[in-house]
Amino acid sequence: MTEPRRTSSSSQPRKPAASQAGRNAARNSRARKAEELEAAEKRKRRSIAKAERRTTSELVRSAEPAPTAAGRAPEGAGAATPASYLDIPEDYRAGFACFVGRPNAGKSTLTNALVGAKIAITSGKPQTTRHTVRGIVHRADAQLVLVDTPGLHRPRTLLGERLNEQVRATWAEVDVIGFCIPADQEIGPGDRYIAQQLAEVRRTPKVAIVTKTDTMGKQAVGEQLLAVLELGQEVGIEWAEIVPVSAVGDKQVGLLADLLVKQLPPSPPLYPGGELTDEPEQVMVGELIREAALEGVRDELPHSLAVTVEEMLPRKDRPKDKPLLDVHATLYVERSSQKSIVIGTGGSRLRDVGTRARAQIEALLGTPVFLDLHVKVAKDWQRDPKQLQRLGF
Repeated sequence: MTEPRRTSSSSQPRKPAASQAGRNAARNSRARKAEELEAAEKRKRRSIAKAERRTTSELVRSAEPAPTAAGRAPEGAGAATPASYLDIPEDYRAGFACFVGRPNAGKSTLTNALVGAKIAITSGKPQTTRHTVRGIVHRADAQLVLVDTPGLHRPRTLLGERLNEQVRATWAEVDVIGFCIPADQEIGPGDRYIAQQLAEVRRTPKVAIVTKTDTMGKQAVGEQLLAVLELGQEVGIEWAEIVPVSAVGDKQVGLLADLLVKQLPPSPPLYPGGELTDEPEQVMVGELIREAALEGVRDELPHSLAVTVEEMLPRKDRPKDKPLLDVHATLYVERSSQKSIVIGTGGSRLRDVGTRARAQIEALLGTPVFLDLHVKVAKDWQRDPKQLQRLGF
């Protein structure tokens, strides 16, 4: 009986070389995309490493979902961001830009205008912003993450030193720096101090932004633009762009976004579509309370005022169609006389603060809120390391 002939492996049909090369190219392409995604995720994690977890209960959201809930855009507003990696255009860009400038230069107002929603509190009082706030601008061709920083200044307290440290740490992490200089004020020592600091940041491109142009005439704005150009030459900065804007009047805000996007690296999106900020809700609530408390107070009080949100919990035993979020917060001042100012005669001013803050918090979280406010004295907390740490600085 004849044994069946075995087919030699060498006689098996070989796969075409072109097909094998195509598969190798596809594998390399997938590997490159995976590396790009991993790099983008690392940049995002580094930027938000200090962010706290969001604390508002999902129970409240599920009971009364709101399109304006904290950090989310109205439905469809984030549609410009590609939904999947396959939809990303080849020239898509994503990255971080930070706004710097002396206190009350219009940085927070500009951030809100670019994002299209209020994510940073604003006030006529200087040094309103006390921590970095990230706002996300979604476009079909790019995702621009804006980092609003505290005003850089010559510090007189430990708090001031720590705020300045935050600003300088942010410079090292962003792709482009926007230096905000108001049109309605002459360039002064504070602006020169910041420009000198920026001149030491060699590799990061810098865009000079003349803000508040709605407050001045064309000739005055033109003179300020020339002064900004000369300031750059004086300290050794070559501005990537110099642009006048009005956040309040919505003038050239879109142009500014275009100019900042030009400086970003090619990258996939860093945040999902619809996300307007990665700011923790508890921090945002505390900032809204502080903003309400800053209205109409004396000049010395804003620097002495701090807010902590002790607890945010949904009220138990409430019907699903009528949720209520209990928010308990404490306002800290440095002296007993300041406590009296915040509380007001018979508690009238504190009630006004609560009314204004509650309306903003309800709009932010999309649910009814019971706001419980208390005022305490933390003597000289701006100079006390332990108290600064307890207050989140």
